[in-house]
Amino acid sequence: MLKSMDEFDRRILRELQMEGRLPNTELADRIGLSATPCLRRVRALEQGGVIRGYRADLDRTRIGLGLTVMVGVKVDGHRDDSATAIQQAFRAMPEVVSCHLISGEADFLLEVVVADLPSYERFLLGTLLTLPMVKDVRSNFVIRTVKDRTPLPLEQP
Repeated sequence: MLKSMDEFDRRILRELQMEGRLPNTELADRIGLSATPCLRRVRALEQGGVIRGYRADLDRTRIGLGLTVMVGVKVDGHRDDSATAIQQAFRAMPEVVSCHLISGEADFLLEVVVADLPSYERFLLGTLLTLPMVKDVRSNFVIRTVKDRTPLPLEQP
């Protein structure tokens, strides 16, 4: 964790969450600092791991990935070695765009992105269900995304 963040740091983060390619001079103008101190703060946020990176936000349907499935996975056994192995397996699957260890009926919640239903069937039968520690899978198909990848609420303590 970085030193305690002040209001300028939060302003920088708010702006960069909305527009990651914002030139430093414009960012500095928006937050009320000169360019050099603004750049120093951005670099400190990057080096401190607060800003993990920058990437393009792609429209899934426009690139042929029209089906999103939220998949609950129950595993057989909860030994450290099997937990590590299944997490590594999930990380290696390009279709899995997010993976969360959760409480409740499932052990993991995966967000899976594929082209269509036949693609998901191939992924499910040919990849996910071939893992020896998978006990049960529950698939929930996303009908419409109402809110996605919004900026983090920086005002919360």
